[in-house]
Amino acid sequence: MAVAGSARTQTQRGWFFVLPVVVLVAFNAIVPLMTVVNYSVQETFGNNVFFWHGIGWYYDILNSDRFHGALMRQLLFTGIILAIEVPLGVAVALCMPKKGFWVPVCLVTMALPLLIPWNVVGAMWNIMALPDIGLLGYGLNAIGLDYNYTRDPIAAWATVIAMDVWHWTSLVVLLAYAGLISIPDAYYQAAKIDGASRWSVFRYIQLPKMKRVLTIAVLLRFMDSFMIYTEPFVLTGGGPGNSTTFLSIDLVKIALGQFDLGNAGAMSLIYFVITLLVSWVFYTVMTRGEES
Repeated sequence: MAVAGSARTQTQRGWFFVLPVVVLVAFNAIVPLMTVVNYSVQETFGNNVFFWHGIGWYYDILNSDRFHGALMRQLLFTGIILAIEVPLGVAVALCMPKKGFWVPVCLVTMALPLLIPWNVVGAMWNIMALPDIGLLGYGLNAIGLDYNYTRDPIAAWATVIAMDVWHWTSLVVLLAYAGLISIPDAYYQAAKIDGASRWSVFRYIQLPKMKRVLTIAVLLRFMDSFMIYTEPFVLTGGGPGNSTTFLSIDLVKIALGQFDLGNAGAMSLIYFVITLLVSWVFYTVMTRGEES
């Protein structure tokens, strides 16, 4: 009992080392958040003069067709991304070697896209997908496809999705691979003795053992894709028309393009609440049934 009490005391003392970081992060998050809240309930006519506006901006945003359109595009994009990247990442992780010389080679190769800055990724794909001089655009047109992402909304969507899949599938691969190599060999040996098929091994051994890392992968990819801005903005600028104007791009247009701070503040907070709510739903559903 004395040993257990001492261990609990040491664990509680550990929080004193974490507390300064928690306070600093909380301060850096709360101050900008309160500034946005302040803008979201006020109106200004210039000259740094503000007037109380209450919940008017929130009402306008929630009843705006522009917001609804951007939200639907954002949800569609995120849904497509998750439906492609998670199964693809798991499939690639299953194919990667678990031992030998090729393990570090595969891991480094998978990590390379994640090291490229977001604006550089958008610029790379912008140049590569140009229909006249880009390798991808020129090649697709050469084989008979009428490809021009600057004019065709479907081509623009396909290009943005392909860019995101290329950039971020590696994250799912690395997380899934970490879950796979943590599985003891005894599980595979028992499955081999029982004559389990390859699908049975995946269904009853590998997939349950990857559940936690896949939960992290889904949450990270949802939050990243739902808040994506730099890559599609550099690639398409939200066009053609508004076809790739996601919530983040529309928010920047309102805040910086129109300098409508009240409207942008209210939209930022609504955006923030939606992200938190959907993330909580994902986490609750994916961790349901686990022991605490």
